Amino acid sequence: MKKLGVAIVASSLFSTAALAAEYEVSITNLTRAQSFTPILVASHKPNAGLFELGQPAGDALAALAEGGDSEPLRLKLESAGQLFDAASSGGLLAPGQTVTVTVDAPRHRHVNISVAAMLIPTNDGFFALNSVQAPKFNHSVTHFSPVYDAGSEPNDEACANIPGPVCGGSGPSVEDGEGYVHIHGGIHGIGDLDAASYDWRNPAAKITIKRVRN
Repeated sequence: MKKLGVAIVASSLFSTAALAAEYEVSITNLTRAQSFTPILVASHKPNAGLFELGQPAGDALAALAEGGDSEPLRLKLESAGQLFDAASSGGLLAPGQTVTVTVDAPRHRHVNISVAAMLIPTNDGFFALNSVQAPKFNHSVTHFSPVYDAGSEPNDEACANIPGPVCGGSGPSVEDGEGYVHIHGGIHGIGDLDAASYDWRNPAAKITIKRVRN
């Protein structure tokens, strides 16, 4: 397994002196032919989350799921006063590769971790950890994520509506999708994408969170 170096593009809401807990979050792409856009990793308060299954995605999640732009989600957590720290993996994560991203959190606070990125080529598919409890002390915990569908764009599998190196199309769509977040149905070969090449079976991502500094 090829392992990428740690990539940190951080945004913190507290001073360096207050940083006490540090978490290494390692993400592995388990798919055969889907790439992950730059991955958002955030440490935040327990009552925050990125989305709710069965509910509309909202503009911030749609921006990530349709175009790989994680900044609106980070800003949403920050403006709500929920964010401790956030970082991005900074590049595409190819099948079989692993990247490690580090985020911090204040000492003696309950901390949750969220992780999210778009899968390309898809219309509005993404994987995510949606507000899971961070491990304590020097422990680690591993989670597996399926692929979710933001329901914000039709799954036409047309390259004109799919960004990234495979299709080179645009991200956001003017047409509405299913209208709610749900488990993605995969690639069916109805447009420009070959199902035999780009379909997957869940889980799509392995995420290990380790507390490395108390």
